[in-house]
Amino acid sequence: MANVLLRYTNLVFATLFVLSLLSFLLAYLFPGQAVENLTGLRINELTELQTSELKYAVDANIFIQYWHYMGELFAGNWGVSFSSGLPLYDDVSHYLPASIELSAYALFLSFFIGLPLGFLAALRHHKLTDYSLLSVSLLGYSIPVFWLALIMIFVFSLQLGWFPLSGRISLLFEVPRTTGFILIDILLSDTTDKQAAFISALRHLILPTLSIAVVTTTLILRITRRSVIKTLNSEFILAAYARGLNPTQVLMRHGVRNAIIPILPLLAMQFPTLLTNAMIVESIFSWPGIGNWLIQAIYQQDYPAIRAGMLAVSVLVVIFTMSIDLTIRLTDPRRRRADRATI
Repeated sequence: MANVLLRYTNLVFATLFVLSLLSFLLAYLFPGQAVENLTGLRINELTELQTSELKYAVDANIFIQYWHYMGELFAGNWGVSFSSGLPLYDDVSHYLPASIELSAYALFLSFFIGLPLGFLAALRHHKLTDYSLLSVSLLGYSIPVFWLALIMIFVFSLQLGWFPLSGRISLLFEVPRTTGFILIDILLSDTTDKQAAFISALRHLILPTLSIAVVTTTLILRITRRSVIKTLNSEFILAAYARGLNPTQVLMRHGVRNAIIPILPLLAMQFPTLLTNAMIVESIFSWPGIGNWLIQAIYQQDYPAIRAGMLAVSVLVVIFTMSIDLTIRLTDPRRRRADRATI
């Protein structure tokens, strides 16, 4: 176990080092002076710009500049946005929880729907139920996320009026920011009409969450179906039947756990796709997340914001993916046996 932890720790640090190096080099690839792209200060802010030149050692060699850049990153000095004039660390801290919240709810909904349907399709293998679910999953996977989001807005917002068009909560409610997650902030707040605010936030969440969850649900369904079919055809399942267990006992005692464990690493690889889809949907629903903020930064050519946002999202994806994979490697005995068998 210590060797596995050491390997993953080294891999995470190596990956984060490469990401930070690419983020640092972007300041030299964007138009304009490097110190402007590093700090977000314009050339007319001469006094502060000269101070920043000394702080970032722009006249020194590239290694010294990178060292100073990393020092500022760890200190929380990520620069200033060209468009808003606010510190980028504050901007990223403000917008990132909204994207994590939207992605987390979509992932939970995908698990809640995709796993049972995947088991159902596998248990009804080569039957009408299986073929129907595969056809629906293929259709759901083929629909572009942005097109599905627009269709949902047209049908459920404009035609039926069931759900709001944009935002996280109605403008009638003012919820103090505590965690950045709107539902949790409502529960922690002292708002007088807390129930109405909670329902309003849920109504704003439904359409964006469904738009993102459709593609992920179809992937989970297909991955689960394949894993369950493979597990049910294994020798230990046949041995369980030989011991006199009925199909329900075999499925609950041996099938479910052994089918789900191989699924989790594959699902972890879907998190970057889910986060990317969330960033697209944020722009359509005017969801105040990191994706919508980054797209606005691209439109306004806000290079420091683009650099800081890309670094924050990349670090989040790397840490989440590595954490899931490490957890599976430590808990799955088959993965541990495979590690010991390698030369």
